[in-house]
Amino acid sequence: MTTTVDPNYWSLLGVSPGCDSNELKSAFRKEARKWHPDLNKNDINAEERFKLINEAYAILSDPKKRSEWEKKNIKHKDIFDNRFPTYEEYLDVVLGIRTNLKQEIDDIDDQYSEIPQDQFENFEDTDFNDYIPTTSEPNPPPTLIYEDQESIIEISPDQALNGSTVEIQLQDGTLVEVLTPPFAGDGWRLRIEGAAIGCRDHFVQLKVQTEDGLRIDGLRVLYRLELFPHDALLGCAVDIPTLNGSVTLQVPPNSSTGRLLRLRGRGLAYEEYRGDQIVEIVIVLPDNLTDSEIALYQRLNELSMENY
Repeated sequence: MTTTVDPNYWSLLGVSPGCDSNELKSAFRKEARKWHPDLNKNDINAEERFKLINEAYAILSDPKKRSEWEKKNIKHKDIFDNRFPTYEEYLDVVLGIRTNLKQEIDDIDDQYSEIPQDQFENFEDTDFNDYIPTTSEPNPPPTLIYEDQESIIEISPDQALNGSTVEIQLQDGTLVEVLTPPFAGDGWRLRIEGAAIGCRDHFVQLKVQTEDGLRIDGLRVLYRLELFPHDALLGCAVDIPTLNGSVTLQVPPNSSTGRLLRLRGRGLAYEEYRGDQIVEIVIVLPDNLTDSEIALYQRLNELSMENY
């Protein structure tokens, strides 16, 4: 069963309504670390709790959204704290079902009474052409259709791990400070509701990559390893970059595109937790193949067809 009343965001973050922005930000980071799904793999409720914590901070850190949220929740709170609502109030306020339809119909009946018969007969002598307008109203100006805006922000692995404050410039030149959540990942998109022109949303896409091509995702590190077909088929030893220097990875024979290899403990570290590095194999063709090389691939294809 769902309810129209929002959760208590103050309680979710463990702060009082009178706290300042620094206390709110500190509480958000603490709770986000505590409930991040990467650190609660055995808790099926951790992901939902993590989403609620991010939602709570988004509402409470915005004065306008917080005011609207508090007004809405005070409205419901007054009904249930002072007295039990009547059946009509329960339908109207809690479920959003209007129960005063009959009263509205009665009001309409009172405003429009029946036209006397003698007045109705006089309508036959009226020239209705007098009431036809000779010119129509001008068409309204076309409405501009605005689109959502998006910015790409580069942050370091440490900033992604611990959370950081970044500044972006909106389309109208306004500077906005955005708090990135802890354990963020490459490609994450944060939404600033109604910040773009035309009350559209402004999205902030996080780019968390190193010069060596390592991508950060929470505590994990992702790496895309490109191999020539013969290396993937026969297996090979390849030097792989990590956050702590290069290591040698032994690629097993018969590796296909999409195969994932794990380097344990080569991810980011947080307290007693440490992530892994995931290496994804992608098979690519060499540039500028010679005629002899192409002939060998054709012969290999013929041999493959003979086996079926």
